[in-house]
Parts: sequence; C-alpha cells; structure tokens
Amino acid sequence: MRHTARALRAACLATSALSLLAFTPAAFAQEDGASTDDGDEIVVTARRRDERLIDVPIAVTAYSGEALEKAGAIDITEIGQTTPNTTLEVSRGSNSTLTAFIRGVGQQDPVSGFEQGVGLYLDDVYLNRPQAAVLDIYDVERIEILRGPQGTLYGRNTIGGAVKYVTKQLPQDFSLKIKGTYGTYDQADLVVSASAPIGDLLRVGGSVARLSRGGFGDNLTTGLENYNKDVWAGRGTVELGGYGEPVLIRISGDYSKDKSDPRGGHRLIPSLATKAPVLDSVYDSRGGLVDPKQEIEAYGLAMNVTANLSDSVTLRSISAWRKDKSATPIDFDALPAVDVDVPGFYFNEQVSQEFQLLYEGDKLKGLLGFYYLDATADTLFDVRIFNTFAGLTAFTEADVDTTTLAVFGDATYDFTDQLSLSVGGRYTWDKREASILRQNYLGGGSPVFGGAGVPFGAPGTDFEGSRKFNKFTPRASLTFKPTPDHTIYASYSQGFKGGGFDPRGVGVNAPAAIPGKPTDAEISAFLSFRPEQVESYELGYKGSLFDGRLNVAIAGFYADYTDVQIPGSVACRVGGLPSFCGVVSNAGKATFKGLEFEGRARLAEDMAASGDRLTLSTALGYIDAQYKEFIANIVNPATGRPEPTDVSQFRRVQNTPKWTASGTLAYATPIGDGDLSFGTTLSYRSKTNQFEIPNPYIDQNGFALWDASLVYTAPEGRWSLGVFGKNLTNKHYKTSGYTFININPVTGVPVLGANGLPTSALGTEGTLTAFYGNPRQVFVTGTVKF
Repeated sequence: MRHTARALRAACLATSALSLLAFTPAAFAQEDGASTDDGDEIVVTARRRDERLIDVPIAVTAYSGEALEKAGAIDITEIGQTTPNTTLEVSRGSNSTLTAFIRGVGQQDPVSGFEQGVGLYLDDVYLNRPQAAVLDIYDVERIEILRGPQGTLYGRNTIGGAVKYVTKQLPQDFSLKIKGTYGTYDQADLVVSASAPIGDLLRVGGSVARLSRGGFGDNLTTGLENYNKDVWAGRGTVELGGYGEPVLIRISGDYSKDKSDPRGGHRLIPSLATKAPVLDSVYDSRGGLVDPKQEIEAYGLAMNVTANLSDSVTLRSISAWRKDKSATPIDFDALPAVDVDVPGFYFNEQVSQEFQLLYEGDKLKGLLGFYYLDATADTLFDVRIFNTFAGLTAFTEADVDTTTLAVFGDATYDFTDQLSLSVGGRYTWDKREASILRQNYLGGGSPVFGGAGVPFGAPGTDFEGSRKFNKFTPRASLTFKPTPDHTIYASYSQGFKGGGFDPRGVGVNAPAAIPGKPTDAEISAFLSFRPEQVESYELGYKGSLFDGRLNVAIAGFYADYTDVQIPGSVACRVGGLPSFCGVVSNAGKATFKGLEFEGRARLAEDMAASGDRLTLSTALGYIDAQYKEFIANIVNPATGRPEPTDVSQFRRVQNTPKWTASGTLAYATPIGDGDLSFGTTLSYRSKTNQFEIPNPYIDQNGFALWDASLVYTAPEGRWSLGVFGKNLTNKHYKTSGYTFININPVTGVPVLGANGLPTSALGTEGTLTAFYGNPRQVFVTGTVKF
C-alpha cells in the first residue's frame, strides 16, 4: 500500500495545542474594550496593516492579551462563547482537533480531502489542517476573530471568516515570568517564560508549558481517564531589530506533545444487542479500543521579516514549515465489543511562503501580495465491525496533496478625511491530488494497525487523480466617518473553499453506464466535489460615544452560499458486505441573514473608591440560516433507483445556533498601589444541530454558561493571584457526536424498533454517542514576574 510503510515508520502520534492560560468572560475590544483599563486603543491587523479597530470596515472581535489573562481562558475555544455567530469546539473523538463555524460556514470532518471553512492563523501563518488547532493560550498579544468571507486578503478556506492568534514580541529588557495553576480535577499547569537581550539589536526568548488535568470521567472498560489532559508545549523565539529599527527579523519555533488518554463518547441509548444501559455520568465511557496508543505531536518553524524600505513602503516575508502526527483510537459505539471501532492515523505537513508589499501614503494605502502553499495530508483508518461479520474491517488510506498559488491586492483611497473606498481581489490557482485505497479484511484489523486480517476481494477503491480549481475573489467597501470616533461602512466580499476528492468514497459504488463496472472517469466524477462559494453583503457601524464611555459595533449581513459541500459518512454495502462509506455532495444553495451587536459601556467610575470602574460588555448574534436547495439521491420505491430529490425543508445548517449572546459585568478598583478586578460572564446559545439532518438525540437545546473571576495584581504587575470559575452551574451540554441509525431518507426522522429505540444502520449495537463540553471547573492561578 502506497504510504503504509511510511506511515508506520512515522510513529503513530498526532498534534495538539500549543499555548496555555488566559481569559474568562467576554473581552470585547472596541476601542478600550478588551484593552487595558486605562483606555488604550486596540490595534488590529484585519486588513494586513495596523489599524484602530474602530476604523476597520470588517466585523472584528479582538481579545487583548491582558483581557485574556484576567479572564483565565483555558484554550482558544472559549472565545467562541462571547463572539457573535461563532462556534469553536473540540472535534468529536479528539482532544486537539478544532471544529470552527462562523456565520453558518465551517467544517467538522477532519479527514484529508476536506478543507476548513474558517481559516486559523498563528502569527500570520495559515494552519492548513484542523489537527492540533485547539491552541492553548500563553504569551498572546491578542486574538482577532474576523467574521464573513476573507477571500481577498486571507485566501481560500476563509469563506466563513478567520481566527488570528498573535503572540507577543519579545521585550527589550530581561524578563522572567512564572505562572502556575491548580484546580479541580487535579488541574496542575505551569508556564515559564523568559527572554533576554543580547546586545542592542538581538533578543532571545522562550516558553515552556506543562498542562495537566485529571479526567472528568472514566472509561469503565480500559480503566483510563476520560477527558483528561497531559500536554507538554514550548516555544522559542529569536528577534533581530525592531523597536525603531527599519528591519525586524523574527524566527520562532513551537512544539507540543499531547499524551492525553483517548476521549470516549457517551452512549445516548442502551446497546441494542447486549442491552448495556446508559451510564449515569455523561463523562464516562466504556469503549474497548486502545490501539493505537493516543498521542499527538505538532511542531513548526516560522520566519517573519518586516523591512521598512522608506517612510511609505514596507516589505514583509512570512516563511513557514509545519508538521503534525496523530494516532487516535475512536470507539464509535462506546462499548467493549468491536462493533464500530475506528483506529486512525493523521499525518500532515505544509510549507508556505508569503510576500507582501505595503504602501501607505496620504490618500492611498495599499498592499500587493503573493502566496504559496505545498501541503500533504495523509489519513489512515480501519472501520472494524466484528459483531456483524467475523473480523470484518474496511481499511482506508487517503493521501491528499494540495498546491496553491495566489496573487492578491487591496487598496484604500481617501477621497476626503471622511469618505474612503477600498477595493481588492485575489486570484488563486489550486491543485488537489488524491490517492485513495479502500480494502476489506476478514479475520481481524488491517496490518497497518497491527491486525491479523487478510485481504478479502478486490479493493472497493483504488484511485489516483487530480483536479485544478482557479478562482477570483473580490472585495469592496465604502466607508464614511462623520467624525474620527464613528465609522459607517458597506461592503461586498467573496470567498471560496477548495474542491477535492472524497477520501472515504467507494469507487465500485459509482453510478455507471454498465452497472457494477464504473469507468475511471465515472469513479473520478463520483469521488470528486466542486469548490463552494459565498457572496456576502454587509452594512455596519462602529462608534465611540460619550467620551469613550460607550463603544458599540453593529453589523447586518446577507450571504448567498452556493455549491455547499456536505461531507459525511453513512452505513453502506461494498461487495455485498456492510461498511462505512463517504457521501459527499455539492448539495445546493443556502442563504444567511443576520445581525451582530457588540458593546462596552463604562457604567460608573469612582463609586466606592477613587479610581474604581464598573463596565458592562455585551455581544449578541442572530442568524437566519436556511437551505434553499439541498439535493440528495433518494431511492424511488417505484423504480428502486436513486433519484435527485430536493430535501431542503428537512435539513438544517449545522453548528449554527440562531441566537448567541453574552454579557460580562466587570469591576476594578485600586487596592493600595495594586488592583483588584472582578468579572462575571453569562453566555447563551440557542438550539444547535450537530449535522444537517436534525437528530433529537444528539442535537443540543439552548443553554447558558456562567463564568466568574477575581484577580489581584500587585503594583507594576510584579505578581498576581486569581481565582477562576468556569461553567459554575455545572451545565451538561453536547458539543458533537456520532450517529449510525436508520432514518427516513427524506425527513431524517429516526426509524424506531419494537422496543421504541432507534434501529442500527451499522453494526449490531446502534451507534448514537455524544461528546460534552467541560463541567464546572474552579482553579487558582498565581503569576510572578522578574
């Protein structure tokens, strides 16, 4: 098998996080929002140049490093709770793979061949795969969430938006910071960061993080902890220049290793064959799959160079190499027996290069750029269904290579001090090459995962092919600023997500002119899918009122979503045997209409003590996400043949609650020369569908989360001590799941058996499992700076 030997030699590991602590409630940064309490303005780089947040004609939420620190955030997913129309979750059976949706657009399938709908950037380096993308938070300068298509300046796969994680520049003086945390579930974290100047121009620094926590539950079969955390991470940086010098060269490297136990799902129904009951704790599991041993490793190098060629011209270069390896055992049915067990390997590697030439004149500001990406994504997994047939395994190896070239430009012209026009465009050349092998084994698992199975029959898929996709994505915005503290804008933008090949598709099942004997062209057409596209219109207002006491951002948007990619997997038959097949289609059209509001009000000052302050930060998102066309191949009972059928009235946009809202009340007061701050946040999300087909078992009804923090900071920030509480009401809420039950193909309604339970579509026990967000956590964090 093409890459089996390479995969086995590579060690079965996989990537995880790469940061660490910092944040609780909403840290909205509109002007002095998520900034420091002394009113400093937040500067963002949403348009690839430094701008005040209030001036940017894009819906952006920014979280400053200080706000994140005072909130006690655990990882990047937490900011989704306080950002309108945004979902950031840990993916299903993983510990560190990210599922991201913004304004109805995203992707939750992590296998090779499927692209993200929300771009994630680490210091302007695009992370091509979702593995290892659940970043812990440490040494962070700020995090920016850009909502809406960003196809011009950020490229393919940002059709929902972009998340930018920006680390801190090294200070000019010696610095040492030690941060420790201890909390419930034996949480014990330690982060040590240090930097030092070497001469006037050179600085070196680094951080080491140890993140650990006991499980929220247990695997009752294996004895392992469930939802625990066992991570080592580090980052090193060398900087030359900067701080007034015309050139800044920043070379950084990061490494993380996650040896947490496998995350097992919680069965929502009793087992259909062995009658095992539903467990009492939603954090307990009893899946028996332990091979391969779960391990995730991620590392990378980047070099960011900024050269000021003149007062108005700047050249930037962003070079990066990243690699991650994952080994993970996913027990879909969450039972000891081998009913639907999926051991998997993920191997990802990328090299990227970007050049930007920026011009900033009195009236004209602009950017020209070039981008190159060469990436490989290899996924190998078994699907073991031993309960139905003796040792039946469907092995898949899907290797998908991506090569992308793009040229882009964006310019803003100020007609007056109040009126400006921005126009831009990006042309992308995208090439996808796929090598997909599907082979059945009998008598055990495939040799790739140490099984003793022997090949059975011809491969269901033995495919190699490539496709090219070219796309132009424009953007335009008109901005009116009646005063420097008010911005009104209207914008139009496009984005697209690359097409490709279904890595789980079964070639022999392709529709064929000669039934059962598809040609290479028919197999290629069956496995491939087209790029999807979004056209978005937005009208917004940002303003600072009452001498900065009230800051607001309001945006209304409408988007047309076409050629929507719907990746999924269903129970199927291959060569007469039950199996697990990919079903990917460009289902049709959807429209998104919505409103977003973010505000920060300084309610009072000098109330109980001189210098104290009470503030309220709010965020509200509403989206009406509707499929206008959703074409599925439904078998006509009269003919027995599948026919294209529009089932849009029975489908929902996944991971997109209609309402998202949050409110943070914060109070800060001087204590001597130090500072005491208190914050409490209530966030709400309305009903969320986990998949396009509504499922009454897995879908999550509306729920609220309550967080709080109390932090004392000594004079000059020399040390601090904070107490943090997350999900204080201990709400149990589903974030994802697996389902292989029989449904009505049109309505999606589950087919129930005589016992009143859903009937199984794959295996004998019925796969209907869910994964949950974190329960109540309370922890104390202490920080010392030298």
